[in-house]
Amino acid sequence: MSAMPETGPEPPLFEAVSTPPRSLRPLALAVLAVLCVGWPLVGGVVFMLIGAWPVVPFLGLESALVLFGVMLHHRWSGRAWEVISIGPARLSVRWRDGRGRQDEAVLDPYWVHVELCDRRGLTLVQRDRRVPVGRFLSAEEKADLAAALRQALAAYRQPVFDNPQLRAP
Repeated sequence: MSAMPETGPEPPLFEAVSTPPRSLRPLALAVLAVLCVGWPLVGGVVFMLIGAWPVVPFLGLESALVLFGVMLHHRWSGRAWEVISIGPARLSVRWRDGRGRQDEAVLDPYWVHVELCDRRGLTLVQRDRRVPVGRFLSAEEKADLAAALRQALAAYRQPVFDNPQLRAP
């Protein structure tokens, strides 16, 4: 039995989670579905009454494709995420796209610096390795994330040491 108490894994020094924006809430998605189903029914009856029956299949197909595309985008955007975390000895960037593919990049936080430019976006650079981050963020949000990452990396590089021998009596 050891004299030192066992501690769990240390919490990250910094963590940022980003997800794609989802503008449709469940109620709005249901209203859109009702509209995409209702318009071909009402429009189909009107076109049948005026004798333009060849339009009806295209009207239904067009609405079904729109609804399918919106539902597919809503599903994919719900699965995607990106997590940037700075731990005691590593900086990791994990992400998953809408199809479920995952990847992770691990960098040494002591040697990483943050680049933000209009052409490349927000990237973490360690020597010749570049890791793009902030895929789902707007330009203002990328600037905020870049400032927060710079501050967290500066805090990581300048740790505070507590030496009991140097304390005032």
